[in-house]
Amino acid sequence: MRPATPDDLDLILEQRIAMFRDMGFPDAVLARIEAASRQHMAEALKTGGYYGVFAEIENAGVVAGGGILLLPWPGTQPRRGWIQNIYVKPEFRRRGIARHLMHRLIDWCREQGFDSISLHASAEGRPLYEELGFVPTNEMRLAL
Repeated sequence: MRPATPDDLDLILEQRIAMFRDMGFPDAVLARIEAASRQHMAEALKTGGYYGVFAEIENAGVVAGGGILLLPWPGTQPRRGWIQNIYVKPEFRRRGIARHLMHRLIDWCREQGFDSISLHASAEGRPLYEELGFVPTNEMRLAL
């Protein structure tokens, strides 16, 4: 595992688009998602508003990644994060890599004093998130 840096913007967006493509989003929507995400993600990476990690395998390079977007809350409101972009290349799925990414992100959030983490779950990812303690609301949330 290695942390994401601002230099990883293209890789983060590549994985984000691959994730949505796997969920069946059409190309026209994917293009809008990428355009809308690029500036926001670049800024979040520069300012520390996004913490990401990548899984690398020898002779295969980066095979998975994920991150958490820090949600701004005014004053003394609880610190919250939004899990984004959990993606594992198809040929590396079902090996526990997504679980490892999630544990890394959850541990980081605990270290940072977050109160909760939210995410939108794909049908494929939902069982993992439930096993990790996320519960359905109008969003998935894990109380820390």
